[in-house]
Amino acid sequence: MTSQPSRAVLITGCSTGIGRATAVRLAQAGYPVYASARTLQTIADLAARGCKPVQLDVCDEASISAAIRGIEEDHGAVGVLINNAGYGSEGPFEEVAMDEVRLQFETNVFGLIRLTQLVLPGMRRQGWGKIVNMSSMGGRVAFPGGSFYHATKFALEALSDSLRFEVRGFGIDVIIVEPGAIKTAFGDTAVARVDATARPGSPYDEFRQNLKDKIREAYDGPMALFAGEADDVAKVVERAIAARRPRTRYPVTMGARFILGLRRLLRDRGFDAFLATQFKAPKA
Repeated sequence: MTSQPSRAVLITGCSTGIGRATAVRLAQAGYPVYASARTLQTIADLAARGCKPVQLDVCDEASISAAIRGIEEDHGAVGVLINNAGYGSEGPFEEVAMDEVRLQFETNVFGLIRLTQLVLPGMRRQGWGKIVNMSSMGGRVAFPGGSFYHATKFALEALSDSLRFEVRGFGIDVIIVEPGAIKTAFGDTAVARVDATARPGSPYDEFRQNLKDKIREAYDGPMALFAGEADDVAKVVERAIAARRPRTRYPVTMGARFILGLRRLLRDRGFDAFLATQFKAPKA
C-alpha cells in the first residue's frame, strides 16, 4: 500500500448527460479526471474543462485494457471508477430482438463487470479505491415495457452488493447511485428503441404508443417537475466519493425517492394495481 493512493478518476459514458456533468464537476474539485467515451471526438472539448479525454468502448476489452493501462502508467492505479455508460432499451418483451437484448446486457452489465475486474488489482495494491455504479431507481422498481433495461439494473444492484462484501477488506468502497428521471438524451434514446421494436400488425401497438407517451411525460411533461438535472447526480457522486464511509445507495431526485417509497409500501399486488392506473395493459 502506498502512502498517497491514486485519486485518478475514470468515468465511462461522458459524451452527454450524467457522465459529462460528473467529469466536469470532479475536475473542478481537483480530481485527475479521465473522461471516456466510445468516440473521442464527442469528448474532445472536455480537455478545456480540466479532463483528459480517453477513448473507451465498454463492449471492447482491448479498449478497456488500453485505457486502464494509460491511467496506471500516469498514476499507478485507477483510484475512482465511475461506471456510468449505459442506455435504456424499451419495448414489449415479446417483440424485442435477442440481438438487442444481448447488446443491452453487454453495454450495461458485461462491459461494466470486465472494466471493474481490471481496475481492482490496482486498487488492492494501493489499499484504497471507490467504485461507483450508476444504477437507477429502475434497479429496484420495474415498469412495463422496460423488461431488459430493468433486468440489467437489477443485475447491477446485485453484483454491487456481492462485490461490496468481497472488497471492503482491501479498503475499497462500492457505491450505488440510483437516479430517477434526469433531463438528458436518455429519454429520446428510450423512445427511439421503442420505435425500433415495432412490427406490422403488432398486438402491442396501443401499448407501445402509451409507453412512448409515458417516457415523454417523465422527461418533458408534467412529471418532469419531479425530474432532475445531470449535475444533481454529479453532486451526489462527488459527495459519495469524498465520504470516509459512504452510504451503500444514493437515490437521486424527489421522484425516485417517492417511487421507491411507494414500492415498499404497496408490495407486489398493490404496486401492480398502481401501474394499472398509469399504463394501458395489452389485451386481445
